[in-house]
Amino acid sequence: MSHAIEIIAGLGNPEEQHERTLHNAGFWFVDALARKYGGVFRYEKKFDAEYCRINLRGDDVWLVKPQSFMNLSGGPIRSMLDYYRLRVSELLVAHDEIDLPPGTTRFKEGGGHGGHNGLRDIIRHCGPDFVRLRIGVGHPGEKSKVTSYVLKRGSSEVESEILKTVDEAVEVMPLLMDKGLNAAMKALHTKEQS
Repeated sequence: MSHAIEIIAGLGNPEEQHERTLHNAGFWFVDALARKYGGVFRYEKKFDAEYCRINLRGDDVWLVKPQSFMNLSGGPIRSMLDYYRLRVSELLVAHDEIDLPPGTTRFKEGGGHGGHNGLRDIIRHCGPDFVRLRIGVGHPGEKSKVTSYVLKRGSSEVESEILKTVDEAVEVMPLLMDKGLNAAMKALHTKEQS
């Protein structure tokens, strides 16, 4: 199912109090892409999302931040796919991942939601056949603490680790567009080990 990526969705919660929480790592990624490639987000009511278009080394790509809160991320993404006649396989979703330590990001193609409510809703609306960028935020150690953990800000050390890997993921995006997912995976993995 390899197609060029046409739309990159970052997952997070709207409103200022959520801005720096770990659950918003997906927003951090699309914000970083917009900064690097000159995109300016604007709100569009018909999608209930902020979005912009960037040119990523010759490829025009939509960046989108659903404004519906994490658990309802699927609706805004589905409506953008439908409106622009894009396939689910052309979608990349960036999200926080508790099963990876801070400082680790991984691409993944398809799969389940792993208990992530944003992914769960996207799969409900769009099916599972999209590419994910899993941004490691670490795990609090106990399942019962996961929600409160991701809904608060990480320590400055955790936050700087996450922001560093977000930048590394931004750096490999042109490679993803040019050479595909496997090349980008390899490059991202190598960056983290150096």
